[in-house]
Parts: sequence; C-alpha cells; structure tokens
Amino acid sequence: MEKRKILITGASKGLGLAISQKLSGEYTLILHASKPESFTNIEPGNHILCADFSDPEAINSFCKQLKKEHGDLYGVINNAGVTYDKPLNYQPEREIDAMLNVNLKAPILICKTAMKIFSLTQQGVIINISSVVGESGNAFQSVYAATKAGLTALSRSLAQEAAATNTEHKIRVLSVSPGFIETDMTATIPEAIKQKYFNMIPAKRFGKVDDIADTVAFLLSDKASYINGTNIHVNGGLI
Repeated sequence: MEKRKILITGASKGLGLAISQKLSGEYTLILHASKPESFTNIEPGNHILCADFSDPEAINSFCKQLKKEHGDLYGVINNAGVTYDKPLNYQPEREIDAMLNVNLKAPILICKTAMKIFSLTQQGVIINISSVVGESGNAFQSVYAATKAGLTALSRSLAQEAAATNTEHKIRVLSVSPGFIETDMTATIPEAIKQKYFNMIPAKRFGKVDDIADTVAFLLSDKASYINGTNIHVNGGLI
C-alpha cells in the first residue's frame, strides 16, 4: 500500500523537526525550510521543498511547485512561524510584514493549494499550528498573536467550506494550539517570565516537542476521523 504524502512546513527544527521524526516511516514526507542546507539527513523517499515565506513571491512559487509535483498530497502541517517580540509602537513594518507573510499568508495559500488537490481526491487533512496566545494574547506579541488567532479562524471556516463543497466529507481542517513548549524559540525568554508561566500550568511542567508531535500524529490518523473544524489545546491546562 502506497504511503500517504504529508507536507510539513518549518520542518528543520523545533516542533516541525519533532513532527517529521514522529511521522517518518509511516508517511512520505515533503519537508519545507527556508534553505535546503537546513536538512542534513533525509530519509529515502522523502522530499525537500524550500522557500523563504517572508517573500510573497516565494510563497506563490512554492505553492505552484507543490501542486505540480505532489498532486497526490494527503496532509498538510502548517507549522512554519516567526516572532519578533517587542511593543507594537516600536515594531518595524518589515517585522510586521514578515510575521503576516510567514505565519498567516503562507498557510492560507498552502491551504488553498491543498484544497484544490483534495477536491480531486476527495480526502485530506490540514492541521494548522496555532498558539495559546492566539486566544489569551500576550504582551509584546500583538502581531504574532493576531496571526495565530487568524490560523484558528481559518481552520474552523475552511472545515465548514470543505463540507459545503465536497461530497465525500473526508476532508478535515483543524488547528493545534501549543502552550509553553521547550524549543529554541522559548529558550530566550527571561527566567522570571518562564516562572510566571510555570505557575499557571496545572501539569507543573513545560511541554515537550513530542507532546505536539504525538497530537499531530493522532489527528492525521483515521482514528481521529470525527475530529474536525476545532482547535486542540496542548498546554498542560495553562490557565
């Protein structure tokens, strides 16, 4: 039986790397990063598809190549993301544009491309990696939080759209909102802020990347076929 083909954006490190390692072997993977040299060890049968999502033209080219070369696509994990944490009144427009392009425009256009493919095969799964701050908000992350809230709304709306425009009802769209996960992105957060978050987590630990990878693997599987159009929180009960 031929393996289902899954695209993972931002797959060279952090959550994306953990997700790709979790899915490797069970699926054929299309791995995205900004530059091909980000990948040093690719399993045979997997693919690399690179683009700098901060550049709108690069997003368009990426989507055209995805559709042309991977018309048998089954799943999408929109994981690539960037953040520039600072007060909005000091945020350069180039940083705002980068977050909007990488975190929101790229996933929207990738979803558009995936839905075109799924409409032919009448099956597929899209999982958009959002964030707890998309609902809670966070000081100095106003634009980042806005992009993540946008991903959650996109997922809910697109799930309804898929049901309205496809007869087989085997296309699912949902989002996953990690809480405080130990990655390179969170490693630079000052200890005082980390302790503040720690005190708000009933599980009394920070999340691991495997907590997210395990969730994504389940949601991709047929065992999750009745989970659709919703946002899954993986945050240890963060209050």
